[in-house]
Formats: sequence, structure tokens, C-alpha cells
Amino acid sequence: MLTPLPFWQDQWFAFRMHWKRRRYRARAIARARDLTCLKRGPRWGRGAILLFCTIRNEIERIDWFLHHYRALGVGHFIFVDNASTDGTRAHLLAQPDATVYATEASYKRARFGMDWINWLMLRHARGHWCVVADADELLIYPHWQTRPLRALTDWLDAQGQPALPSMMLELYPKGPLDQAACHPGIDPVQALNWFDAGNYTITHKPLLDCLLVQGGPRARCFFAQTPERAPTLTKLPLIRWNWHNAWVNSTHSILPRHLNRQFATDGGEGVSGLLLHTKFLATVVEKAKIEKARGEHFGNAAVFDSYYDTVAEAPDLWCAQSTRYEGWQQMEDLGLMSRGGWA
Repeated sequence: MLTPLPFWQDQWFAFRMHWKRRRYRARAIARARDLTCLKRGPRWGRGAILLFCTIRNEIERIDWFLHHYRALGVGHFIFVDNASTDGTRAHLLAQPDATVYATEASYKRARFGMDWINWLMLRHARGHWCVVADADELLIYPHWQTRPLRALTDWLDAQGQPALPSMMLELYPKGPLDQAACHPGIDPVQALNWFDAGNYTITHKPLLDCLLVQGGPRARCFFAQTPERAPTLTKLPLIRWNWHNAWVNSTHSILPRHLNRQFATDGGEGVSGLLLHTKFLATVVEKAKIEKARGEHFGNAAVFDSYYDTVAEAPDLWCAQSTRYEGWQQMEDLGLMSRGGWA
């Protein structure tokens, strides 16, 4: 159970974040000049669920990504292609339900793509339920194979809950990373079917009133000596968008800050989902070398050089405590996902 902040401190944090939100919205509007619309898809209805994604060189994942989210009920995709060179852009342009923007601008200078996403959501997403996900993130939730996103969003609306909190579950193969091949159109979970079940920590960040979950294979294998630098695993991938919202750090946190409190504070459990993180396909080995050279993915890229170097050596992330992934019911049994009142 969380201890509430003193009233004066909560109001001070809210004031600071109010101005941060205004700055981020202004940045997003300024960064609109980075984007060129290459294709505008068909008009979507007022009740359509939209998906926003910044993407670069994901030709091996994109077909399954589209298949997965179409099956969930996404009505329209809005992509920002950031200088793909592997055919991803042409593939997106061929999709009948996609709007495609392109940019050659720096991903890092656009706050790792979030200025672009904030602008596009300001322009297109008002009043819509939206998924915001990377190409290597597959959203699941309780009963996801039999109940579409619309059923879940209707239930969230009835509860007055504007977002679905989720944790990234990092999947990996048994054996060297460069052996985890996955052909386009194939579910990457077939190649990545192991995960860490129990090495997670949870910290409350009062400034943004959000939870910070860390752990998993990257914390265990790459940040064992500096666990505080391990990637953040908490996200809000499904949200009903309002014109005054602004993403702060990827979809880990958002403003206004009250939107981050999508967790029970009384010791109970609310509904939550999972993002199946499929980063560790075989192509990650070569991409690690490329991304280290580009230096576009972290605020202090030099700190992550050893991470990239290790991934480039195709390590085996599997260990004796690794658990084989079996489905959402298993995730609920392990406490990594909850139905809450969503029966």
C-alpha cells in the first residue's frame, strides 16, 4: 500500500508537471516539420481503435505485428518510418489500413520518437482509444484470444479507467541469440519462448506518480552490477487519448500525471496486460552493432556500449531459472498480469 504524499508536495509536483506537459506539447508541434506524409489511409470512424508506431528496419516483424493487432481489433495504423533501408517503408505503404509518415531526422533529438508520436496523436487521436507500441511489442491481456480490444475498452470506459497498465515481458530463446531465426509472417513467440518469472522490482516514482518495474533478462545479464540502469518495463500501451495529454518517456509515463496511477493503491489488483517483447530475434545481433554506431537510442549512449557489445556476441540468455512461456493464464498465475474486475 502506498503512502500518500503531503498535500503541498503533491500540488508542487502537479505544478511542475503541468509546465513540463506544456513544453512537451510545444516540442511536438515544432517537430511536426520533421514528418512527411507519404500515404494517408482511408478515413476511420469515430469509434476506431488506432495504433501509433515509430519504426525502423523491422521487415522480419511487421507482417506478424499487423496480423496480431488487426486480430485484436485495431482499425487503423499510423506509422512513422525513421529512415528504413530494408523494405519496411515500401511494405507499410502497401497496407490498405495504414497512414505512413516518413522522416530522416534524428530519433534521439525527437526525444526518441516521442515528439513525433505526441504530434500525430494530437492531430489524429483525440477521443480515440489508441495502442502505442514498438514493432517488437505485442500487447496481450486476459482473454485476449477470445475478447477483442473493443470489449476491453468498453469495460474500461464503464470503470472510468482511461488506460491499461502493462509490463513488458522480455522473451528470449534457449541458446545463442543468433540462432533465434524468425521468417516474416511467423509469430516471433515461436522462436522466443522463454522468460524470467520472478526477478522483478517495483518502485513508486512520486514526481510522475508512476510505477517503475525493472528486472528480466536484460537486468540479469547486462546490468547485474548497475540494476538501477536496467530498462524500465512498465508501460501504458492502451489509452483513451485526450488533446492535452503528452508522453514523457516512451509510454512508460504520461502527463497529466494522474493518468499514470493505473494501479491499485489499497493492496488489491486492477486489470493489467503484458507487452510480449520480441527484441531478441537473431537480427538483434547485427542490429546491436549498427545501433551502437548510430547512438540514437539512449540519452547517455556511452553507458550502454558494453550492453551493445555483449549482445553483438550473441550470448545465451537462458538460465536454470528460465520459464517457458505458455500463455496469459500462466502470466496471471505468476502475478505478472491481472484480470482485476475484468472477468
